[in-house]
Amino acid sequence: MAGTNISVDKEQFCCSVCLDVLWEPVTIPCGHSYCMECIKGYWRKCDLKEEYSCPQCRRTFSPRPALSRNTMLADIVEKLRRSGVQESRSEAAVDECDVCAGKKRRAVTFCVKCQMSYCEIHLKAHNERNRGRTHQLAEVTRQPQKRICSRHNKLKEVYCRTDRRCVCSSCLKDGHMGHDVVSVMEERMEKQRRLEEAWKKSKQRCKDREKELRDIVKYIKRSSQAVEEDSEKIFVRLLRSVEKKHSEVKEMIRGEERKALGQTEKLLERLNQQITEHRREEAVLEKLSNTDDHVYFLQHCQSLCAPPDTGGRPSIDVDPYFSLLILRKALAELREKVNDVCDRETARISEAAHKHLLQTKPKTRGDFLQYSCDLTLDPNTANSFLRLSSENKVVTTEYEPQSYPDHPERFDSWAQVLCAEGLARRSYWEVEWGGNGGVSIGISYKGIHRTGGNTDRKLGHNSKSWSLEFSDSVCSFQHNKSRIEIHTPVPDRVGVFLDHTAGHLAFYSVSMEDDSMTLLHREQTTITQPLYPGFWVGLGSTLKLCQTFSFAA
Repeated sequence: MAGTNISVDKEQFCCSVCLDVLWEPVTIPCGHSYCMECIKGYWRKCDLKEEYSCPQCRRTFSPRPALSRNTMLADIVEKLRRSGVQESRSEAAVDECDVCAGKKRRAVTFCVKCQMSYCEIHLKAHNERNRGRTHQLAEVTRQPQKRICSRHNKLKEVYCRTDRRCVCSSCLKDGHMGHDVVSVMEERMEKQRRLEEAWKKSKQRCKDREKELRDIVKYIKRSSQAVEEDSEKIFVRLLRSVEKKHSEVKEMIRGEERKALGQTEKLLERLNQQITEHRREEAVLEKLSNTDDHVYFLQHCQSLCAPPDTGGRPSIDVDPYFSLLILRKALAELREKVNDVCDRETARISEAAHKHLLQTKPKTRGDFLQYSCDLTLDPNTANSFLRLSSENKVVTTEYEPQSYPDHPERFDSWAQVLCAEGLARRSYWEVEWGGNGGVSIGISYKGIHRTGGNTDRKLGHNSKSWSLEFSDSVCSFQHNKSRIEIHTPVPDRVGVFLDHTAGHLAFYSVSMEDDSMTLLHREQTTITQPLYPGFWVGLGSTLKLCQTFSFAA
């Protein structure tokens, strides 16, 4: 027969005397049920009258009815106490009583055995009902069940430093013999002290780093100002030198002009003399031409010379236009040479500055934090079995798929997700992870394949991505189906440094206690596109993008 789900109300199984869930229930002849101790205590008050009544319907009984434990009802209320009551309690406020009906009172304690919280009124009823029994009481806290050992149903009051977990006193005899154990309070105080010291040191390092960076900013500004002043002086001198050369060239042009003009003026003076002589002889010729005496003409025309031949263009040693062409050509060549020198030297200075920047690789965590980047997980890329939370800073793999809309960038088979931010410079980020399903921490080109369940679709198993994978206490670097196993304790906090220009990728184990970093793997490669941080999260694991302090100048 198919099982039937029956919805029940906790108040149906509460004792009307103590108002608590029935404990060792008994049913009296009228059909009402009570806790064994509650009805006995109620009837003890009736011993003098020898008339026993039901607290609810007031029906009387004489003699006193024999009380027997209602086994079926006891099983029901026990299941209710273990399941339904706990479920309703998980939905209730942390400090509310689990027994109160209607308006809840504030809980003052938690019973380890009953797995319930009680207010002052119901605590008295609980204590009276369980007088002489061992019911361990504890402080009311959030999710109190996590303080209870599931194996022995006792408070976890001991911390095993060997296994790094909280256990109860019975666990010490079963699997923790010879281990380094202390009380949970002692371990909490020790860890709290270490954390406070770590945060104090971190705060002081932040202050020191801030002062150091402010000093660096001042130094950079002073140095920049000094270089600017020196460059101003250099260019002023260069301009003065150019102006001087300009003046010399102008003077040279004018000298060539004066020389050419002097030669031309001498030729012009000689030509004027020739013109005067020509006019004189032309007058004598005109006079002879007017005489009628042919003999006289023939006798005197012999004294006249033939007209002088002035020739072609006057011969000048310096051609000013030709000289100007030569000068123009020389000045154009000078301009090109100066531009080439300026471009070449500027490129050389820029390259030298870039090489210097590449040589200044970060060494301490403070150095790396200068390149911190704020990352968020891209929900459009998240596989449907990944649940994003904390403003897309935390990712967990679930047993059931999430209701994400269809998107072409979503990973459809592997439980992977990329960050929304692409990186094309020096960048540093840290992640924390936990669980037993393993994770992959890496980077990827945006063009990584998103569909299909082949292994080459997984982060680090193709030419478009690089990753550091943690699984089964094993650490390995993956790229393009090449695997390098790294023999190191698996860290729970990992730092990633990317120098996009230099093609440098490095993974570090980060310790928050002393702010130290241990290199896990360094990879030198050629990067041609912006890269996106990406993660694969195994079932049972959770990964968180950490908030790091960025020391911006």
